[in-house]
Amino acid sequence: MNLPRMQIFTGQNGMKLYLRLLTYAKPYIMRIIAAFVCLAVTAGLTALGMYLIKPVLDKVLGNPDHAQALFYLRLVPVAILLTYLFKGFSTYGQDYLINNIGNRIVMDLRNQLYAHLMNQELAFFHNQRSGLLISRVTHDATLMQSAVSNVLGRLLGSLLNIVALVILLFYLDWKLAVVSLFVFPVAVYPIISIGKALRRISRESQAKMADITTVLHESITGIRVVKAFTMQAYEIKRFGAELQQYFNLVMRALRKTAISSPLMEFIGSLGICFMIVWSGTQVINGQSTSGTFFAFLGGLASLYPQVKALAGINNTVQQALAAAQRVFELLDKKPLVQDAPHARHIKTIKSKIEFKNVSFAYQPDKMVLQDIQLTVRAGGVLAIVGRSGAGKTTLVDLIPRFMEVTAGEIMMDDLNIKNIVQNDLRSLIGLVTQETILFNDTIRNNIAYGKPQAALQEIEAAAKAANAHGFIMQTRHGYDTAIGERGVRLSGGQRQRLAIARAILKNPPILILDEATSALDTESERLIQDALEKLMKNRTTFVIAHRLSTVQHADQIVVLDEGRIVERGQHAQLMSKQGLYRRLVKLQFHVIGRKPRAQKK
Repeated sequence: MNLPRMQIFTGQNGMKLYLRLLTYAKPYIMRIIAAFVCLAVTAGLTALGMYLIKPVLDKVLGNPDHAQALFYLRLVPVAILLTYLFKGFSTYGQDYLINNIGNRIVMDLRNQLYAHLMNQELAFFHNQRSGLLISRVTHDATLMQSAVSNVLGRLLGSLLNIVALVILLFYLDWKLAVVSLFVFPVAVYPIISIGKALRRISRESQAKMADITTVLHESITGIRVVKAFTMQAYEIKRFGAELQQYFNLVMRALRKTAISSPLMEFIGSLGICFMIVWSGTQVINGQSTSGTFFAFLGGLASLYPQVKALAGINNTVQQALAAAQRVFELLDKKPLVQDAPHARHIKTIKSKIEFKNVSFAYQPDKMVLQDIQLTVRAGGVLAIVGRSGAGKTTLVDLIPRFMEVTAGEIMMDDLNIKNIVQNDLRSLIGLVTQETILFNDTIRNNIAYGKPQAALQEIEAAAKAANAHGFIMQTRHGYDTAIGERGVRLSGGQRQRLAIARAILKNPPILILDEATSALDTESERLIQDALEKLMKNRTTFVIAHRLSTVQHADQIVVLDEGRIVERGQHAQLMSKQGLYRRLVKLQFHVIGRKPRAQKK
């Protein structure tokens, strides 16, 4: 029998996807060989079990020689018992090895996928939904595991069983075998058609699962806002709508899957019916034995479920190939920020950081920064101010190469930062962002995040400098207190002080302070500002501050507006001009100093 290859791999692209997926199995080739041996043994013993029907009928029940019948009566049960005993061992071995291989491959794939995501530039995450990325690593990778397990296990096992049973059928009666197996090609084509439809539906359902993950992630992380605006009912309705669409796709797939099994059974019954008529006639005419008839019938009855199983395997494989396509699309996206072939190692900054005609755009048709020319001497303090959306954070994100400049170049000691090893470059930079990011770990580990080998004394010193030691010691377990996801068990000011302590402990020559004191009360802000001023000494510092009173003593202030530097100078110089900086300062102090309205009586 000649089964078309397309029964499992729909089209050339499907084959390429699967071959690429199977490359992850190379490290486990010895396990694969052992699994193949177990599969082959199981298939051979399955055929042998069917063959043993023949001596039971011909040598025992239908044998006029009483002594010979008694001999076979004792021999055949032992043979059957040993056959199924060894088949049990081989089945256990194949199941264990195949699942071991499948889980190892998915573990490797998830590790590679996660590492690939971690190495992407920051702009990549601006253009991707977090729920979609999470779905790739979790849901899609799980589907791919089923593909590996099904090919190495069920598919290969079914094919080996088919080969063994076909050999048995040809051994028993080759003419009848040829006639009985003519229906096999007819059984293949429904598998192809159903497989194509399932692969298309699977792509849609996996995309919808990513939407569900996104909604779930947004609503959980934003639960405070959801409750504050009494939007629980809206979020429940939105989540329900996404689930309904996913349910509809799942039911479409189930309808396709459900029809394959009865279709295959009907096609198989045609072959069995024909075999009964043909072989039964031969037995009646004395051209065959009843043992051959029932052994052949048992073998054919065992053969058709194996062919029918290919339909179920194909359904699973098509879903996995759709997942593999999405995962490999992500893996094939090369990070835009990479080390140059001859990137240099550096240990510190000696003279200056210089922006030379730097422009940047997240999208080609919308520039965020344009023609930035800027020089910051080593140990100097640069303050960056401007309206929201002016590009302040984007400007400082270019220094550690979170994103690649669209045009121009950034120089560090007359060396283009593209020619510096990324890890070396970022090891020189301490970062405190406006959005405080902490991890679901202890206070100690969050402060030591950039310096895991730090001793407790160093961690405590950094916490004291950030005015955090006091509230830390008031927690239940001190520095070993777990702070929950994103530091949910701490106040906003406490979280930000831990982030500042983290930067202080790293002790970098370059500091980027992006609204570093924005979440602190007045007293804490004064104490933190004192600590930061001490930390900033002899360090190159970039300060973004919404509160303009905190940048008055900077060596240089630049004012950004719509991605361009519109003013630069020191505080007194800029206040003497009738420019944007003066307007921002006056507006801010006017708002802060405005007295509350008297209440009407």
